[in-house]
Amino acid sequence: MDDVNWRAIPEPFAGEANKRLLDALDRGGAKAALFCIGRNVEDETGSAIVKSWTERDHIIGNHTYSHPPFVRLTPAAFEDEILKCDAIVSKYPMFRKLFRFPALKEGETAEKRDLIRAFLHEHGYRNGHVTVDASDWYYDARLRQRLQKEPAFDPQRYRQPYLDHIWDRATYYEGLARRVLGRRIPHTLLVHYNLLNSLFLGDLLAMFRAKGWRVTSASEAFADPIFTSEPHTVPAGESLIWALAKETGKFDRELRYPGEDDVYERPKLDKLGL
Repeated sequence: MDDVNWRAIPEPFAGEANKRLLDALDRGGAKAALFCIGRNVEDETGSAIVKSWTERDHIIGNHTYSHPPFVRLTPAAFEDEILKCDAIVSKYPMFRKLFRFPALKEGETAEKRDLIRAFLHEHGYRNGHVTVDASDWYYDARLRQRLQKEPAFDPQRYRQPYLDHIWDRATYYEGLARRVLGRRIPHTLLVHYNLLNSLFLGDLLAMFRAKGWRVTSASEAFADPIFTSEPHTVPAGESLIWALAKETGKFDRELRYPGEDDVYERPKLDKLGL
């Protein structure tokens, strides 16, 4: 789960959002990894959120200080972003040296990609790879925009479209993983700390269990050797499975770029009147 952008969760949902997220994870038997944007968790409210997650044994990771697109920064400036966040989140007992790139973009050139990989290795960090990428952030943005215009709008109308979207992406990346790797792997699903998941994360975990998937812990998933992979793709990034497929050169006709984005989901939500 990325960002900890608690300020974006509107009233009347903000007060209970963190508790709802943690309770959903408890009910689902899930131990997650929370990748924090440093500036979102350096004040009293943000630090209290991270403390509550670490008290329930969820991993805390680094997601840069301000979530800048790597393409807009020099490697040196990006390294400063990582270190500035490290200084904020490394104090928590459940902090682990896992780093997640903003928007999963790991460098638009081989030189930038390799410089940051070397920097992460030097500082003892591993890439907190995502295997199942999705666009929950876009569904959340649409929901919040709708509530701002129509305070009486029923957020439950987003529940099934959101679950359908995540299931579609999960089965896609699971199928692609089997074709690329020839085996099943533990997956890491990217979702965000937002209104949408405060409402529906419990339903999401229940859906996976009902469909025969086992919910595992982030630490168990990241222990699989697949997560040490460093695909040699340019631009670098996206889902780890997408990048490994791209690296083979065998899937170019079917791999869209970027792997996930609002442009793919906008027509679906428009059609549903959401």
